[in-house]
Amino acid sequence: MARATAVVLLLAALCTTTASAAVVERTFNVILSAPFFAIRRPFVASLHVLFSVKLYVRLWLQWFASRVLVNQVGGMGISQLCMNSVIYTVNQQMPGPTIEVTEGDTLVVHVINRTPYPLSMHWHGIFQLHSGWADGANMITQCPIPPSDKFTYVFTITGQEGTLWWHAHASMLRATIHGALIIKPRSGRYPFPTPHGEIPILLGEWWNRNVDDVETDGLLTGLGPAISDAFTINGSPGDLAPCGGAGMFEAEVEPGKTYLLRIVNAAVNAELFFKIAGHAFTVVAADASYTNPYDTDVVVIAPGQTVDALMTASAAPGRYYMAAHAFESKTVSNPPPFDAAMATAVLRYRGVPENGAPAAMPALPPYTDVVTAGRFYWSMTGLVRPGDPVVPKTVDHSIVVGFGLEQASCAPEQSKCQQFAVVASMNRRSFLFPDEVSLLEALFRGVPDVYSEDFPGSPPLAPAARKATSVRKVNFGDVVEVVLQNEAYNAALGAENHPIHLHGFNFFVLAQGLGRFDPKMKSTYNLVNPQVRNTVAVAAGGWTVIRFTANNPGMWFMHCHLDAHLPLGLAMVFEVLNGPAPNLLPPPPRGYPKCH
Repeated sequence: MARATAVVLLLAALCTTTASAAVVERTFNVILSAPFFAIRRPFVASLHVLFSVKLYVRLWLQWFASRVLVNQVGGMGISQLCMNSVIYTVNQQMPGPTIEVTEGDTLVVHVINRTPYPLSMHWHGIFQLHSGWADGANMITQCPIPPSDKFTYVFTITGQEGTLWWHAHASMLRATIHGALIIKPRSGRYPFPTPHGEIPILLGEWWNRNVDDVETDGLLTGLGPAISDAFTINGSPGDLAPCGGAGMFEAEVEPGKTYLLRIVNAAVNAELFFKIAGHAFTVVAADASYTNPYDTDVVVIAPGQTVDALMTASAAPGRYYMAAHAFESKTVSNPPPFDAAMATAVLRYRGVPENGAPAAMPALPPYTDVVTAGRFYWSMTGLVRPGDPVVPKTVDHSIVVGFGLEQASCAPEQSKCQQFAVVASMNRRSFLFPDEVSLLEALFRGVPDVYSEDFPGSPPLAPAARKATSVRKVNFGDVVEVVLQNEAYNAALGAENHPIHLHGFNFFVLAQGLGRFDPKMKSTYNLVNPQVRNTVAVAAGGWTVIRFTANNPGMWFMHCHLDAHLPLGLAMVFEVLNGPAPNLLPPPPRGYPKCH
């Protein structure tokens, strides 16, 4: 069947109706910006029509430093939000443009880096089958793209449909460099009633300062980055914030119609509660994997995760606030400060004036409501359809990964460090990024002394973490089971929730719990219809068991998706060996970045 093509430049899309696979290129154009809310115009979504779009889009991501005036932006109760700031954006938008493709399409992304920072682009949740070079994990699958340089990502989206996202994978730049990646089913049909419209909702985090400076200061003090100044919904903290209101996200709905909310937690360091006053949700997918319908009035979502939820506009016509604030859970009685701001947006019924009666406000759970969070995270089950992958019953490779935070002596380069520094580790290995060649290139070319294949299979009895570029080698096709154990290595720091993201694979979430994992828990595993995820929130002081099939050769990063913890070392890598042809790691693509 002939490929369907349409051309999109600067987000002007043409639609086709064919169901054949397409090559999808997209142009993102980022330029020196005007004041923040002048460049990101108010988004009023009138979402009563669904389009089946096949895009042949030239995706040319150009990056510019954007000096923005934030005196039209606000955060709940934080006057610093009425300040000038510097951000980096894609196509003068925050969040960046939504990429919409169909399962089976090939996506071509031309990235031109015009920031002063080396960076890469990660396609969060994409399998990257036979295209591991395009994963975009900084120093794992590629060296970063230097300033004023470029790189083209090419990959085919195979066997996936639902909501994923893309983001910068360097420093904390993803705070403003991110966007949704929506994969439509090739059949054109969902395994639930077709919604009347779709509403992407990207939850984010905002700092008044340059986020690279925020991270640098955190590394110099040894205590991690300062907390954010606000949370955002589709780029805005909402009209309840000082200097807020202009540009607040507003979605228009029709009474009685059902909408699919595509919710992404793009926040850098915070799990979030999300509610809409007077409305309930039916969760139908998580991390681009369908779930059995799960009814709830609140969504709990960790950084990196996505949730697809149906919402029916069944309330009396009016204006209703959407709201999000932090879910904060630690095992110490005096947790460190966290961002207590609340982001707002509005759901407005058609025919109701935009400046009409004040919107109704939802009652969000308390910040530390672990019961509500646990109920949401642990209650969902996966939808099993004919032809879907089933849980492998035999395990070839089983490991336990203990992870957490601990105190260490100040390092010489930590010039602002006072009494101690915080380090993070998995199995007492604090991950050390290579600096001369990416791990994937080292694997492909056989470069020696870049990494060691000695990542422990269980937490060692070590007094402290040590820095190491340590990987765990597994054979192609191995079924890997990982017990993720959230540790409290230090009484003062305790344990906190950690969203653990695995690149290159989905995994089955077989069981979750509090306390220490006991092998006797294996009898409680859900081997029938477990959740399928790429990012899982492991409870503070708790554990999670995941299982996946290592069917993609390469170097695959597993790390905490709180960006505060990644530079501290809360990460490891799975090295998946080549299988029989054609399951081989291909050569690097043309223009593959070199380290400088």
